[in-house]
Amino acid sequence: MAGSSRIRISSGSPFEPVIGFSRAVVAGDRVLVSGTGPAFADGSCPADAAAQARRCMEIIAAALTEAGVGLDDVIRTRMYLTSAADAEPVGAVHREAFGTALPAATMVIVAGLADPRWKVEIEAEAMAGSA
Repeated sequence: MAGSSRIRISSGSPFEPVIGFSRAVVAGDRVLVSGTGPAFADGSCPADAAAQARRCMEIIAAALTEAGVGLDDVIRTRMYLTSAADAEPVGAVHREAFGTALPAATMVIVAGLADPRWKVEIEAEAMAGSA
């Protein structure tokens, strides 16, 4: 990850080519993970908000691993929820995933997400060597 070049990481999301983004971008010692929805490769997603958050975390963790960092290196997260009622279960999943990293975090309630089935979308930013 040395130098000032950028490395772009794809997760194979069907939204990547349509919207024109990378799942993650490595820039120096920073790894920026795009807003991540709870979709599986076949396009399906869990119905439950906590299960959706876990799926988001799996995708984020895979992108971080490909970038050479891990969940413990995450310094910032943003969680977008379509219902305040899901704040507690999504927060619990966040705590499970990032409990030792204790990143700066934001949780926002939004009117909707890219797929109407999605109840949660999560972004993460990591820094190499921050754990």
